[in-house]
Amino acid sequence: MNKSFKIEVIEILLFGVIWMGIFSIPFFNQWGYSSFDWEMLFSEWLRIFGFFLIFLVNIAFLVPKYLIQQKYKSYLIYAIVLIVCTIGSGFILNALLFPTPLSMPPMSLGSGMPMELGSNMPAPIGFKPERKTGYDSLSLQIIADFVISLLIVGTSTSFKVIGQWLIADDRRKDLEKERLTSELALLRHQVSPHFFMNTLNNIHSLIDFNSEDAKDAVIRLSTMMRYLLYETAHGNTSLIKEIGFIESYISLMKLRYSEHISVTLEVPKEIPDILIPPMLFISLLENAFKHGVSYQYDSFVFFKLEVENNRLNCTIKNSKHYKSTDMDNRYSGIGLTNIKKSLELLFGKNYQLEISETKTKFNVYLSIPIE
Repeated sequence: MNKSFKIEVIEILLFGVIWMGIFSIPFFNQWGYSSFDWEMLFSEWLRIFGFFLIFLVNIAFLVPKYLIQQKYKSYLIYAIVLIVCTIGSGFILNALLFPTPLSMPPMSLGSGMPMELGSNMPAPIGFKPERKTGYDSLSLQIIADFVISLLIVGTSTSFKVIGQWLIADDRRKDLEKERLTSELALLRHQVSPHFFMNTLNNIHSLIDFNSEDAKDAVIRLSTMMRYLLYETAHGNTSLIKEIGFIESYISLMKLRYSEHISVTLEVPKEIPDILIPPMLFISLLENAFKHGVSYQYDSFVFFKLEVENNRLNCTIKNSKHYKSTDMDNRYSGIGLTNIKKSLELLFGKNYQLEISETKTKFNVYLSIPIE
């Protein structure tokens, strides 16, 4: 059951309970009397039905067709016409169905007739006590009904507009989630295609002189591709699978930089059973290899994951062999922009990304919340 349907059901139940209570008021008003005045009861119900009709037409037709569509002038005109026509029709129908009772005709008791006898005389045939409406004149009752109708229109419109706003907000959130999901899927698949091309070239060169390493590299590459195709499509993945992907990535990168690179990988000995967004650290690690490894100099890459205080902390360090200005140009490009965009889409402001450097080292620290 989606939120929009729940809101509509709540509206119907709420309005139903309110109007059941309103329609029961005339009935309970006569509860203490010895006999029911059914004619008066139905007359009051007819009057209330006019208010209910105004309410129903307003929320079911006028508000969705005119007010929500921002046709304010048309809505105002039709709302006033609805109130006037309903109140006028109600008075006419009430007068036809429940005519005004006959008044006691004037009587001459004659000279010497005691007044006590006249006051106890039976009423003529057709006489009924006049129904009290609570208003001194018909004009006051019309004004009161018009004011009540305006209050009903205003209240029902407020409820309907709030309900429509909640439904629209829920739909906006659903569309936003779909957009974020699509955008994250695109960002996750932006692992450099050069990595796969270089890995295939390395495997090709290994086949001639080390077939066992080549076979292992093919298995690791196929495992990574399977992870990218299937595991990342579910929204979240387990930490142990993400670590397995990182280990395969590092192993394949060692094939490319086998002589002058020192790679350190530190992960928890007991990996907790937690879910995290997939492909979260690979772009940072890819940058460490891309910008921190040199064929001319000894290089290092350090990668560490630790769980602390319901947060997953990642530390990446790599050697630096170029000037600071060059580093700024290299590391502030599309890759870092995509990383920050992914983090904002996933965690809003609830993440910490720190990037710093020294003369010989580049440091990245990322901390994200975990469940």
